[in-house]
Amino acid sequence: MIDPRRPGIPGQIPGRGAPQPRTTGRQIVVFAGTGDDARVDWGRVGVHQVADSRDFAEGDVPPQALEDAEATVFSALGIAVVSADPGQVSMLQSAEAAGAPVLSVSPELVHHVLAEPSGSYTAGYRDGVADLAGRLLSDGGPGTAATPPATVPPRFQDTAQATWGVQAVRADASARSGRGIRVAVLDTGFDAAHPDFAGRSVTARSFVAGEDAQDGHGHGTHCIGTSCGPRTPSTGPRYGIAHEAEIYAGKVLGSDGSGTDAQILAGINWAVTSRCPVISMSLGADVTQAHPPYSAAGRRALQQGSLIIAAAGNNADRRAGDFGFVGAPANSVEIVAVGALDQALEMAWFSARSLPARGGQVDIAAPGFQVYSSWPMPTRYNTISGTSMATPHVAGVAALWAEATGRRGLELWATLVQESERILQPSVDAGSGLATAPQ
Repeated sequence: MIDPRRPGIPGQIPGRGAPQPRTTGRQIVVFAGTGDDARVDWGRVGVHQVADSRDFAEGDVPPQALEDAEATVFSALGIAVVSADPGQVSMLQSAEAAGAPVLSVSPELVHHVLAEPSGSYTAGYRDGVADLAGRLLSDGGPGTAATPPATVPPRFQDTAQATWGVQAVRADASARSGRGIRVAVLDTGFDAAHPDFAGRSVTARSFVAGEDAQDGHGHGTHCIGTSCGPRTPSTGPRYGIAHEAEIYAGKVLGSDGSGTDAQILAGINWAVTSRCPVISMSLGADVTQAHPPYSAAGRRALQQGSLIIAAAGNNADRRAGDFGFVGAPANSVEIVAVGALDQALEMAWFSARSLPARGGQVDIAAPGFQVYSSWPMPTRYNTISGTSMATPHVAGVAALWAEATGRRGLELWATLVQESERILQPSVDAGSGLATAPQ
């Protein structure tokens, strides 16, 4: 994610004066319906090269078509990405001219992986030691020392059997495995050669022109490991939640960690068409207002039985009194926004707080600090932090509940919230609390 440092004052809407997100020059058009209700007489608005997801197997729009077409229609979502001049945009907004009612037209944004927050653990440890040393050497008198700041002891830690995150969400005690549930992780791809996933059901697609589905970044493999990693890895502790789920790895962000609305929407359309009950997205842009295409995509995914779960954002610095804000796409009402917890079940210092506006709230929280999971070979494993890491914990738990109850869409969302563990954190930070697996 774009992660500019900015001052934040509790009670005020943050982000004013923040850098504007990158745009591509194309427009995202949201129609009033899906399928045939989103059909447009494109010739009447001067658009001639059109790619419709229904013309491709499983709604899988090839990445080159996303690049070359003047308009790409994601039929399952009722959304199109259009290269259009201002006059064509005006015609599109006219239902009579377009042939289908249009709800909104928005600029196409560029999104990023929610990168590991700046200010590493080692730096934090160093600063803590320096602070403690300063207190010990303070002028409290000879042979005396100032009382060090109170710290909350960790409630969980990694063991030889399971990571702290697997323990915290109680996946290690769950009788469910995610068997029969398709989990789509839309990210930087997946390392298909990782030995921990040998024999697993993995369907991979790339929506990035010039790149296959192989993960050239690492972020996607880490998120897939957390949501769907094995119960008994070849080495090290268990780090995955839904260890028998069917993995759908959609590469919507390139090896540089960035991707456009078109690529992400193509991935969502594919996942919905493929009947994935759970869609995990650890990506975003630092914008305070909900991006209309994702509100529509989230709503229409829910209507078709797919729940989108997204990272709230890493734009806070709670150590400095900056609580940040939930960015897009997580700030859409129709998408589950996930905050990050540390091993003491306190909010991670970088985890974004709810906005005082409809749709900008954190809905649920999960482990997101110092999370150990898979990484592309030969590195094999890596430990990183972020709301990116919390999101696949929730996605994995959602898959377990989908298996246990048969619930989909809004019912699955309600189950996640109802079954979460209430913790000693404000709802503006942690939503309903800690995501918890069925027992």
